[in-house]
Amino acid sequence: MSLSEQYFETDEIHPIDIVETIATHHDWDFDRVADDQIAMAIEGQWRTYSVTLAWSSYDETLRMICTFDMEPPEEMLGKLYETLNLANDKCWAGAFSYWHAQRLMVYRYGLVLAGEQLASPEQISCMVETAVLAAERYYPAFQLACWGESTPSEAMQVAIAESFGRA
Repeated sequence: MSLSEQYFETDEIHPIDIVETIATHHDWDFDRVADDQIAMAIEGQWRTYSVTLAWSSYDETLRMICTFDMEPPEEMLGKLYETLNLANDKCWAGAFSYWHAQRLMVYRYGLVLAGEQLASPEQISCMVETAVLAAERYYPAFQLACWGESTPSEAMQVAIAESFGRA
């Protein structure tokens, strides 16, 4: 049975219930913070990402943020912001920002479900996976821009380079 099939048996489907089922299915650590919010920890290659999804019935949007710690030197913030802009030019399903006060890199996305639309488990799973993949892809570029001697454009080459051959 697909993830979608188990939900079409009921009329009342809360998006966070679907997220909880997906988290259980993938064996991700999660905490149901409230009826309308869930927080998960997803292990990546570079680090563990904190992913939070929250449902807003006011504007019928399922909001997702994927965060990871980043504490660049103050003098490198300009390079980080330039690298963020370059990364965001490549991201079509979300965007990065840096929350300076919290020292967090953030990838954000909102799935609008206006008109009482339902999010499918596949859509939600894709949202989360896209966020983690984007964080994994651009993490090395952010690191190179902040701690390496690379320009933001050079740092981005690491993120957009295709690998060829076999290991």
